Amino acid sequence: MAGELTPHEGDLEPDEEYDGLLFADASFTGAAAGNCHFLDCEFVNASFDGGRLRKSRFTGTRVRDTRFVSTDLAETSWQDTTLTGCALAAVQAFSASMRRVTFRDGKLDAVNFRGGTLTDVRFENCLLRDAEFGGATLRRVSFAGCTLTRADFGKVSCTDVDLRGADLGITAGFESLRGATIDSVQLVTLAPLLARHLGITVAD
Repeated sequence: MAGELTPHEGDLEPDEEYDGLLFADASFTGAAAGNCHFLDCEFVNASFDGGRLRKSRFTGTRVRDTRFVSTDLAETSWQDTTLTGCALAAVQAFSASMRRVTFRDGKLDAVNFRGGTLTDVRFENCLLRDAEFGGATLRRVSFAGCTLTRADFGKVSCTDVDLRGADLGITAGFESLRGATIDSVQLVTLAPLLARHLGITVAD
């Protein structure tokens, strides 16, 4: 696919339409590129350190081996997009809208998805540390093969959320997991935490 794209040169500018471009081995430090539209683009081995992409849209875009560090992705829109082997750290993605998005083989550290809407989103073999989903709407979201550490699901709305096959380290929001599916092994692991949350004392 990358061979069919036009290589992009230079910085990113706000309010731009980027269509069918390849961003390879590029560094966008402090980029101010809010309200852009990336249509049928591909990012390969790129990096975003800081910077603002707020309210930008990613449609039919592939992102591979790319780093986002302290990047503002709040209120962004993602559709039919795949992120493979990517690392996101201290990223603000609150109020983002994601539809048919896949995160594969990635690391997400302290990513803030609060208040977002995730529909048909798959996390596959990802490490999520300190992920915040508070107040988000999750519809048909799965976490196969993932490790969640200190994840916050407070006030989340879940519809057909599949947590099976994930290592669950949830610190908040047990009461919001109605509508989620877990496996029997996860139930055994979560039982003491659920009992504590419900004020149930277990004594033999």
